[in-house]
Amino acid sequence: MIAYLVLLLAVVSRLAPLQTHAWNFTAVGGSLLYFGARRSRWQAVIAMVVLAATDFYLTHFVYSYPFHVSGYLITWAWYAGVCLLGHALLSRNASFLRTSAAVLTSATSFFVISNFVVWMGSTLYAHSVAGLAACYAVALPFYGNDLVSTGLVAGALFGLPVLARKLAGFANPSNGSAAA
Repeated sequence: MIAYLVLLLAVVSRLAPLQTHAWNFTAVGGSLLYFGARRSRWQAVIAMVVLAATDFYLTHFVYSYPFHVSGYLITWAWYAGVCLLGHALLSRNASFLRTSAAVLTSATSFFVISNFVVWMGSTLYAHSVAGLAACYAVALPFYGNDLVSTGLVAGALFGLPVLARKLAGFANPSNGSAAA
């Protein structure tokens, strides 16, 4: 149940306030990692469909752009891929190192893939190595924000329960987990 509430957090972070979403500071990456770690692999489809519906809503109703499914297929595959990454890396052992690797992989893959697609599919940048480099350079602030937001959300979702267990162990020394 908590994984579904976290997925809802991802949706809400994309909808309100829209200013934070415009700078790519959302709960999407961290929430997808958590959802994937806590749900079975096939449920990545559920997360993908929920976020795809959010993409449709934002594109059509908020931004008033025409919606073309083909323009989102790679993003939707990324949603599912991050859930699967969370499942593979974090479902059994969500250590600090594994969570950090998942956060870095999630944010970096989105940066690399989404900006490559922008470069390939638009006329904003020359279709050359210099144009690709310019596309990535302009997107660096968004990457930084995505890395920070993914790290904060994943850190909170995976780290706070560990911290709570440790604090509970210190509060209850009879269970043998606290230092004497």
